[in-house]
Amino acid sequence: MSRKVVVTGMGAISPVGNTVEEFCAGIKAGKSGVGRIDAFDTANFTVKIAAEVKNFNSALWIDKKDARKMARFTQFAVSAAAQALKQAGLAEGSAETGAKIKSDPERTAVVIGNGIGGFEIVTESFKKLFNDGPDRMLPLTVPLMIANEAAGNISMIFGTKGPAYTQITACASGADALGQALDLIRIGRADVVIAGGSESCIVPFAVGGFSMLKTLSTRNDEPEKASRPFDKDRDGFILGEGAGILILETEEHAKGRGAKILAEFAAYGGTADAYHITSPDPSGEGMARAIRLALHDAGLAPEDIDYYNAHGTSTAINDVTETRSLKLAFGRHSSKLKISSTKSMTGHCIAGAGVLEAIACILAIRDGFFPPTINLDNPDPDCDLDYVPHTMQTGVVHAAMSGNLGFGGHNGVVVFKKY
Repeated sequence: MSRKVVVTGMGAISPVGNTVEEFCAGIKAGKSGVGRIDAFDTANFTVKIAAEVKNFNSALWIDKKDARKMARFTQFAVSAAAQALKQAGLAEGSAETGAKIKSDPERTAVVIGNGIGGFEIVTESFKKLFNDGPDRMLPLTVPLMIANEAAGNISMIFGTKGPAYTQITACASGADALGQALDLIRIGRADVVIAGGSESCIVPFAVGGFSMLKTLSTRNDEPEKASRPFDKDRDGFILGEGAGILILETEEHAKGRGAKILAEFAAYGGTADAYHITSPDPSGEGMARAIRLALHDAGLAPEDIDYYNAHGTSTAINDVTETRSLKLAFGRHSSKLKISSTKSMTGHCIAGAGVLEAIACILAIRDGFFPPTINLDNPDPDCDLDYVPHTMQTGVVHAAMSGNLGFGGHNGVVVFKKY
């Protein structure tokens, strides 16, 4: 537990940019990545909007032959991993020649969060099965659709031989994957971990399924204004897609190879509500406990946290419950804390959300700013904290925290500190 863990690389594929710097510029500008769905015909759908990744070119990061054997969520994860490894100075070679890890492969692990797997593969194969019979299904249906495909492909492409895990805790998967990676390094099972989360499920089955739960926004005529966390007029979340990857390593390992350290990964806290399969415990105690555990793990007081990236889904129950959680966990400091939901811009990227939001925390520390919550035009009286409405604010960030909640009652919280 005495091993200090640091961040040396970041990679991002998101609805507001397909590199970390594009993502950073997007959230600083308050850019909305929400629009009409292009992936399929929404004529018969109540929900016609989503936060899709635009202009994604896997060939920038992945060999074309390899990419053809990957579902979209895996392409996102591998591309973000390639970016992160490049920034960390831990990959040599290229997509065409084969980029291999420069650290000891047996001491390098992979932990990737994913909630749903290759849903577009499932959709296409079911069509083939029902219309043409089982002999016409996609030959690689199973290896393309399964959730562990992202972790497995990252391991194979970059040649890592330590543990390669997949964390599945719905919308908390990305945050929980980071927590699992932190523990792997702290207990000495790895010196370097490629850790993150990825999701791509903007397909008819998923949009229809979430619509049946009445959780998605139907503000189809104003897509860019549809994701409005903590606003009185919010009507549901926006389904998003994307991936975030961090390169985590021991401080000793990073300094020994002369790496530039971006931040310290100071803590993780995880809990379960034991309450309901889709709704958080309305008392807010489950998430508050995860925050307290993370503060204890980091050795920080509530007053030491300058910025909190909220789960902030723009649903009626989440935003009020999360506000209660923050008041319970931070006490009087909750009224002084800068809080925002970058989902107002990116939509809800499911397993990708937690790591993209962790990256937002690291960028806030690096650049000295508080990301905005856009579309917060009419604050809900029950959501009465400082959610940095409309535009970013500048300020020094010494420590930042991000929290995520998942169906099933999962709560994951991560803390990053200025190094």
